[in-house]
Amino acid sequence: MEYIILIASLAGIVFGADYLVAGAVSIAKKYRVSDFVIGAAIVGVGTSMPEFVVSFLGALNGNADVAIGNVVGSNIFNILGIAGVTALFFPIAIDKKNMKFEIPLCIAVSILLTILAFNFFNGTPATISRIDGFLLLAGFVLFIWYSFSRDRKNKMTIVVDAEETSPLWIAVIKVVGGLVLLITSCDLFVDNAVLIAKSFGVNDAFISLTLIACGTSLPELAASVAAAVKKNTDMALGNIIGSNIFNITLILGLSSQVMPLISSGITLIDYIVMIAAAVLPLIIGLRGRISRVNGLFMLMGFIIYNIYLIANQIP
Repeated sequence: MEYIILIASLAGIVFGADYLVAGAVSIAKKYRVSDFVIGAAIVGVGTSMPEFVVSFLGALNGNADVAIGNVVGSNIFNILGIAGVTALFFPIAIDKKNMKFEIPLCIAVSILLTILAFNFFNGTPATISRIDGFLLLAGFVLFIWYSFSRDRKNKMTIVVDAEETSPLWIAVIKVVGGLVLLITSCDLFVDNAVLIAKSFGVNDAFISLTLIACGTSLPELAASVAAAVKKNTDMALGNIIGSNIFNITLILGLSSQVMPLISSGITLIDYIVMIAAAVLPLIIGLRGRISRVNGLFMLMGFIIYNIYLIANQIP
């Protein structure tokens, strides 16, 4: 029965994210917001809602391994897995403007989280306190403010596609309905994924870094591939980078307000892989795009990381 509920909840996550993103994009287009900002600040928030629900519930239940592991695992999967798969079929262009702010900010908050989680890299897991959470939330506010501030300056270059918009009341219904479906589906998904994984004797950290992280990142995968199919790789990249920034700053920032987070199951290696994944778009971006070869390299990195995680679960 758990497997049936798991499959149904995954479908709910995908459809919920689709409605939420479609409604949010429609509203944003009416106010002439650019594609990258829609991807990073609107779609990024929408597709990060599963991670938010899972991490928030994990913190509420006193399970920091789930709260933190879900974010770390999702960020790794977003770049190495989702960007890698997307680039294999549709090479992703990287704008120089994004190389100057969004990508460096993603790297910065990844490093900041690692510093907070490991007490300045001394190897001992530390508590992410409520004060630390406020620091992360400040990064979220900075990102939102700068994204929309820069967008207003370039407003004349934004083109509204009538086919991508719908009446405001319909867009609002999509946003609210999608959000409700996401929250309900995520709750069911997490409960049943944990039950299934525990039946195989694996720990919460492994579950959150792999099964839960990949499951809650399905909306990002769907949104990025859909954007790339429409030849809008700018929105696809914005969704990935924006989601990673939100996962750290908004999700863990708010989750740490529920209770201080300390995770002994998420290792320094996991954080280092997350930072390395965040740095990759900056290095690759020097050539102006993530090519198919780059995508294959990123996907192989994700596979190797998961082999490492599985190997460490074998007694």
